[in-house]
Amino acid sequence: MTFSDYLFLFGGMGLVTYLPRSLPLLYLAHKKMPQWLIDWLGLIPVAILSALLAPTLLTDAASRSFVFGKPELLVAIPTLIFALKTRSLGCTVLIGMALYWLAGVLI
Repeated sequence: MTFSDYLFLFGGMGLVTYLPRSLPLLYLAHKKMPQWLIDWLGLIPVAILSALLAPTLLTDAASRSFVFGKPELLVAIPTLIFALKTRSLGCTVLIGMALYWLAGVLI
């Protein structure tokens, strides 16, 4: 590939990445959205985080069956309790890392 091909490729990838993100923002910037839609959109981050964490915490990678005694789940429960009580992101990350290291040593 030539240099101009790479420039065309990078420019195309930039457009494909930028346009789907910017067009809804430009379209919805001056529109009043209904409250039910705003409430529904507020649930999306929680749903995405749950979808990312649930397979890791609850299933075995090889068989994709439920396993409730995984070290990741055993560490996630006290880390979640600590996070809910303290509301400190930095301390929660440190506690989670320390508990995960401890579970690796003990189990």
